[in-house]
Amino acid sequence: MPDGGAIATIHGTFLAFDFGTKRIGVAVGNSISATAQPLTTLRSEQNEQRFAAIEALIREWQPAALVVGLPSNDDGTPHELTRLCRRFAQRLKGRFDLPTILVDERYTSAAASSQLAEAGIRGIKQKPLLDQVAAQQILQAYFEEPAMGLMA
Repeated sequence: MPDGGAIATIHGTFLAFDFGTKRIGVAVGNSISATAQPLTTLRSEQNEQRFAAIEALIREWQPAALVVGLPSNDDGTPHELTRLCRRFAQRLKGRFDLPTILVDERYTSAAASSQLAEAGIRGIKQKPLLDQVAAQQILQAYFEEPAMGLMA
């Protein structure tokens, strides 16, 4: 399948990533139940440490595919983090030989913050959870509209 192509139906466990230069939020979900849960936040800025932690998660969860949130400006145009996320997705695909899907992540951090606030977690207490809840939002969005994803 060429880069950016349509996505064949994939069933099973998925890991999703909310990529950031300081932290990467991770969520896990299953396409059968179409549900996602926050899993963890990777806090290393060193690529080798990040990928070692991701490798451990892949060994543990045995995902059928990976989902990476693709940020952009409100109007859909790319910015610097867009490029870095695409690069991260390509590295995941190359290292782990798993289908890697890019999903528009505009507004997921705001939705994650609202979700945490509804659960009574506000302000500074949100910080340790925000990235993994954003990853959950990204994966849930993919489950709800898989046709919106693009292969990395």
